[in-house]
Amino acid sequence: MKKLIALLLTSTVMLSACADKADKIQASYVSPLQYQDLNCKQVRGEIARVSRKMSEVAGTQDKTASDDSVAMGVGLIFPPAFLFINSSDKHGEVGQLKGEFDALELVAIQKDCDVANEIRNARAVEAERRNKIK
Repeated sequence: MKKLIALLLTSTVMLSACADKADKIQASYVSPLQYQDLNCKQVRGEIARVSRKMSEVAGTQDKTASDDSVAMGVGLIFPPAFLFINSSDKHGEVGQLKGEFDALELVAIQKDCDVANEIRNARAVEAERRNKIK
């Protein structure tokens, strides 16, 4: 019984150490005020930069989360596998980039930039795609 309790406690602690997939990470607050002086062309450029960086960091985060899940599964059977849970979690960076994107989108909406409509349309297409998959 004590071994079972110890295993459950260890599993709970290790599960909390696993990285989240990028799409599960909430945006951090980033003030749109820092982007207020940008014109629409500059806002579009910043959105493109943040999007590229977000794709790169999200890929790393998702790989880390996947690797952690495998290590967790194996660790439940073979506890030394817990040592392979990855420490390269990019949770903070993903949240920051999502926050920057949100702030830039808000500025684009306020300035009535074309990129705001493009983002809205892209989200609608993505939502439709997800609904078809379900």
